[in-house]
Amino acid sequence: MTLTPGQRGAGDANVPSPADSVTATPHRSMVTLPHERETFARMRGTEERVADAITRSAGRMRFAYLHAVWFAGWILVNLGVFGKAAVFDPYPFGLLTMVVSLEAIFLSTFVMVSQNRQAARDNIRADIDFETNLRSEVWSAHIGRSLGLDAEQVELEVQRLVAQSRARLDGSPADPPGGLPGTPEPASLPK
Repeated sequence: MTLTPGQRGAGDANVPSPADSVTATPHRSMVTLPHERETFARMRGTEERVADAITRSAGRMRFAYLHAVWFAGWILVNLGVFGKAAVFDPYPFGLLTMVVSLEAIFLSTFVMVSQNRQAARDNIRADIDFETNLRSEVWSAHIGRSLGLDAEQVELEVQRLVAQSRARLDGSPADPPGGLPGTPEPASLPK
């Protein structure tokens, strides 16, 4: 969102006011998560659908079981367990090796196609997240100014709470002695 000096909020020259954000809304990307899913569903061609279906089925245990039975059957037949007349790929099973190698080549290609599509989808989701976070930051700054909060004081309190949360997650003491240098007590924030 490009802002001209006339669009900036009255309280801070670097932060647009929410009214400016609302004005700019028609110009922003209107892609949301449900729209993103619909967009990707429409954009998928036949090749992508086939690649996704193959990747989905190859990623199931049923696929592994099927291959275990297939390989065991192939080996038993070609070892002559069911009679010498049934042998079509004698030991060391050169045909089986070629078939498995070709299958691995195609499967890895299908998996890469699906991964590339997922990466593109993840990039769109990251863009949506960034836009949402940026808008939230702009609104938070505006609301803080409107309430008369000191941004530096609020930031110090946020840093203290983040440090406290990280300490709890790490199993360290909940409050470091004395907190962060220059951190105000929560009661000192304007109400």
